[in-house]
Amino acid sequence: MAELTGKHVFAITAGAFAVIIGVNLLLAVKAVSTFPGLEVGNSYVASQDFEVRKAAQEALGWTMAPAYEGGRMTLAFTDGKGLPVRVDELQVLIGRTTEANEDLWPDFAPVGDLYAADVALGHGKWMVKVTARSADGTLFEQRSELFVKG
Repeated sequence: MAELTGKHVFAITAGAFAVIIGVNLLLAVKAVSTFPGLEVGNSYVASQDFEVRKAAQEALGWTMAPAYEGGRMTLAFTDGKGLPVRVDELQVLIGRTTEANEDLWPDFAPVGDLYAADVALGHGKWMVKVTARSADGTLFEQRSELFVKG
């Protein structure tokens, strides 16, 4: 067996640090490139009318419940008494909670008391972010989690 010299120890140490730094750089690049990390352009401006919008939405008394089965997603909007409500200007973002490259903006259509859209979702955790308006123009926003079994 060859003698272990200072050059060998330096090469082993430098190689180990090179691998560690390389992996850290790769993970940092992937983290930044796959997660947008931005909810609003300016959080101070968004906070100025937050309490007013929150109070208006709470006065509606609405809840929204997403469901997914057989390639079809449904949204059930109900009022404080549990009765179905009609919404205007419905926009729905469906995506993973940790990355934006699987984000979908499906078109939901009323089907009875529900709103439905055909969407192919893989198994796992999904985020459903809903923005809608009531008949009087009050904004309703809700972000829910959906777990698709596979």
